[in-house]
Amino acid sequence: MRFRWNEWNIEHVAEHYVQPLEAESVVEQAREHEWEYQGEGKWLIWGRGYGGRLLQVIFLIDPDDSIYVIHARPLTAVEKQRLRRKLR
Repeated sequence: MRFRWNEWNIEHVAEHYVQPLEAESVVEQAREHEWEYQGEGKWLIWGRGYGGRLLQVIFLIDPDDSIYVIHARPLTAVEKQRLRRKLR
């Protein structure tokens, strides 16, 4: 997978204390059937970052098939519970 990063999305994920490599690891580890389509070309994934934190990542797929992350943040306590139940 190729990711496209620029100043805007690096700064945006940093606002939530997420580094680009951590967001990338969530996407890379997820199976495609775990992606949830959000409309308007946006995909959402919940998963573990390379540090083990549970994150939400939202991204677009560019015409050249690269992934452009538009949002990444840690999951809330309620979201973590939902994900753990789902993974059982």
